[in-house]
Amino acid sequence: MNATSYDVAEMLEAYGDSSGFSLDLEYAVNLFVGQEPPQPIKCVTIFDVGGGGSDLGLSSQGYQRPSFQIRVRHPKYLTAMSLAEEIRSALHGKAQETWNGTLYSMIVCTGDPALLEYDENTNAKVIINFNAQRRTV
Repeated sequence: MNATSYDVAEMLEAYGDSSGFSLDLEYAVNLFVGQEPPQPIKCVTIFDVGGGGSDLGLSSQGYQRPSFQIRVRHPKYLTAMSLAEEIRSALHGKAQETWNGTLYSMIVCTGDPALLEYDENTNAKVIINFNAQRRTV
């Protein structure tokens, strides 16, 4: 099973291809996983963060409950907030979808986009947090 962040990167690329984002997201160009690079300035990075415990339930194919955080970096605060809102709309409530052999039964946004900080070059860094429920298919 992939890290959740890699599957979410694919989800965002696919959504962007079909519906579009204000920033055309492409993995390893302006969409990254695990580490935010110094360039490009306008980018989105997905981080795996601690989630809830795994659940076995009534089968050996238990559910995992990972959490992830998406960080949008952009020179303009309002543009960063807007893109974070677009990402929330794309992912919040996504359910019963399989990505790379993993069933995502639900993805839930856990709060509004929020300013994390301005970097040393005064670029806004906006974060948005999600929880997921998933299991191997």
